[in-house]
Amino acid sequence: MRNSWIIAMRELRERLGSRSFILMAILGPLVVLTFTYLIFQFGGKEQQKWHVLIVDPANIMEHKIMAAEDPNIQYSFATNYIEIEHFAKEKRFEDFDAMVEVNEKVLSNKSCFLFYREKPSFTMSVNIRYQVERRLEEVLAKQFTKLSVADFRKIKQPLNFAFRNVYDPNDVKSDMAGWVGLFFGAVIFVFIFLFGMTILRSVSREKTNRVVEILLATVKPRSLMLGKILGIGISAFLQVFLWCLIIGLGLYFMRETIFVDMYDASNQVAGQVSDYNQFVELVFDRVQFGVMLFYFSLFFACGYLFYGAFFAALGAVSGSESDGQQFLIPLILILCFALYAGYFALENPDSPWTTFLMYFPFTSPVVAMVKLAMGFAEGDAYQLFVSLFLLLVSSIGVIAIAARLFKNGLLQFGHTLRFKNIILWLKVK
Repeated sequence: MRNSWIIAMRELRERLGSRSFILMAILGPLVVLTFTYLIFQFGGKEQQKWHVLIVDPANIMEHKIMAAEDPNIQYSFATNYIEIEHFAKEKRFEDFDAMVEVNEKVLSNKSCFLFYREKPSFTMSVNIRYQVERRLEEVLAKQFTKLSVADFRKIKQPLNFAFRNVYDPNDVKSDMAGWVGLFFGAVIFVFIFLFGMTILRSVSREKTNRVVEILLATVKPRSLMLGKILGIGISAFLQVFLWCLIIGLGLYFMRETIFVDMYDASNQVAGQVSDYNQFVELVFDRVQFGVMLFYFSLFFACGYLFYGAFFAALGAVSGSESDGQQFLIPLILILCFALYAGYFALENPDSPWTTFLMYFPFTSPVVAMVKLAMGFAEGDAYQLFVSLFLLLVSSIGVIAIAARLFKNGLLQFGHTLRFKNIILWLKVK
């Protein structure tokens, strides 16, 4: 293990001293922040004007929503129960565009339903959900805590707001938070590919230059492979940390100066104007970044070890650079399929195939991040830990297999790589 650590530190110093590492650490997050700003500034601004009926039999909201009126939303209140079929068909409800159900259990289960006649724009759906949630937070803070509303909002849980077509109540609106999970999963695979290619090039270069012959005189092949994977992996984690730090600071700056909270009373008093839309609300208020980043780190580490072993083995068994490129194509296709699996999970979160893809080690990092962002049903959170455990076990198994290929193929030169060579080297201990 000591030799592996020495190799790892050598690889780390080499990566940190390269100009490409520094440029990627600075320019990468700046590009992400630029695109984020453009989405915040120009996305999700469709204009609709709605008349919304809030059914509140327990009079929890006391016929109030917010201090400042929204020019695009008019609210009316009803203190009696209204059946969905009656709202959809009866003439007396024709003037209402949507109905929000706020029953007596909302203070405990934090769940509301909105039934619409015409699908709301992103901006409209965000505004209604946000305004109802803010009013409920005021009620919760007043009735159940001694905290101020501002302090309560720092520890509150988001409201589960389901959007359904009044003519088809089972048509549930997909959760936009799933796109954040897909973004996290995509970042995992982008970094795995970039630093996996670094492993491949490092092994191939030292094999071509015959440097490995000198290295193997002092270290075992397994130690050399682990050292390269660990060293480049540490540099990958440093890169990710710098990205998170710069992007986090950039988002904080946007939040404080450009996209301030339009529903915060202090901002309304100060007369600040915010370009608040569903993307801003999604990033700043709906995503639990602490939880997401924690599991992002775990799945990234395990996913990197899993795929990194493939890249290291491919570099070792290749007889030439063209061999490596030829066998790299299937690996790239697998990575692309993993990204598609994340999109499939976003569109079909309850499908049995989604559950399978979350357990399948080739696709589990991105699918698990999507499922985590969308939230697990009660009693299903164990699936996340099962997925992580299977990925970790698979990583250990793949590293063991890759170590055998690394050992038997690293000193082979001038050959054309074929599957029979791989099978033969796997049989040799």
